[in-house]
Amino acid sequence: MTKAFLAYCLGLTALVNGATTALSAQDESGAASNVQDTGQAEYRINPGDELQISVWREDQLQRSVTVLPDGTVSFPLVGQIQGAGRTSREIEASIVERLAGKYVDGNVPDVTVAVSKTSGLQFSVIGKVRSAGIFSPGRNITVLEALSFAGGVDEFASLDNVVIVRKTANGLTIIPARLSSILRTKSVNADAVRAMPVIQSGDTVIVP
Repeated sequence: MTKAFLAYCLGLTALVNGATTALSAQDESGAASNVQDTGQAEYRINPGDELQISVWREDQLQRSVTVLPDGTVSFPLVGQIQGAGRTSREIEASIVERLAGKYVDGNVPDVTVAVSKTSGLQFSVIGKVRSAGIFSPGRNITVLEALSFAGGVDEFASLDNVVIVRKTANGLTIIPARLSSILRTKSVNADAVRAMPVIQSGDTVIVP
């Protein structure tokens, strides 16, 4: 583990210290609703992801492309478009819009954009886990699966105060993840499982 990563971890831990107490005092139903909404978010493309783009019955318009570090992708007759931060359907709509002028009647054949590799999806886990670090799962995962990548939590972890620090356009957002009803119970709470947030690229999971 590098000094830079350790410094990053310490900075995030300091940021979350003040927020943990406030999160613990939140109304349970409101917190569960907030987490559930987060978990239902559609996957958004990240730099480094590989996309399979195809236009129906157009052999020359079948491509496997990688999203560049600046978040863009290039496609024949379309040029460069923004990929990162968008869903597959949003990219499909942009391609259809760009291709419309290439067809006499403006009727563009079906365009399909599929994520073939989620190589750009990375997250980190720090705190009371067995193997803190940065991970690339290659698929969508929940916060519970994120902890499994880190080897699981140790016996002294405070499972009801786990938080996810997420980078957004407006700064850092703290998302609570209460896991004791899943990991420290004889009967798993189904509602708690359904409410688990889904990890997004750049997230940091902190286990106090």
